[in-house]
Amino acid sequence: MPPVFVCRPGGKRRKRLRENTRNRTMAKLENPVLMGTVGAAQGLRGEVRVKSYTIDPTAIGDYGHLHSEDGRSFEVLEVREAKNVVVVRFRGVNDRNAAEALNGIDLYIERDNLPDEELDEDEFFYADLEGLEAVDTTGRIHGKVTGIFDFGAGDLLELKGPGKRPVLIPFSEAAVLEIDLEGGRLLIDAVAAGLEDEGNDGPGSRRRRPPQGEGE
Repeated sequence: MPPVFVCRPGGKRRKRLRENTRNRTMAKLENPVLMGTVGAAQGLRGEVRVKSYTIDPTAIGDYGHLHSEDGRSFEVLEVREAKNVVVVRFRGVNDRNAAEALNGIDLYIERDNLPDEELDEDEFFYADLEGLEAVDTTGRIHGKVTGIFDFGAGDLLELKGPGKRPVLIPFSEAAVLEIDLEGGRLLIDAVAAGLEDEGNDGPGSRRRRPPQGEGE
């Protein structure tokens, strides 16, 4: 799913967080944001390999203690980069057996730990975009934001409506006209978003070629 990093429509990512986010029911956190996933143990001293979902992978511990879904809390003591992951040592995890027991655990922080004061007016955390309802200028609803992706050509929002297949739209100023976090909605331009062709009367509408001589 959908990264946690800061973004602006059509702009450059310039903050530290990045975004694979998943919100799940968790006893300790009201609004959890996924920061990383623990992988295999590294060595014999309790270190683990972690897939970090931050733009700077080593920043995974910069926003306070990390939490698992079962309510445990983890303090990052040391972190260093490795190929495609970071190697992390948590307080209290001191041997390989303890490290192996963490394999597969997702690590979260509370949304309130993300530094809103650093945001400019037109910047947003990806975690806040997920769940917003996408409405076009005619009032038609195109689903909710269920993910944010970047395949190298710019940020894309995934929209999913009831009974519909997910679609991707560009996260650009042309496609996303307004972001209303309090109202829980995005105002989009359906044509610029690629959801319909210019001049169409609506989704799936077709136009026939006039018979020869008609309209002459």
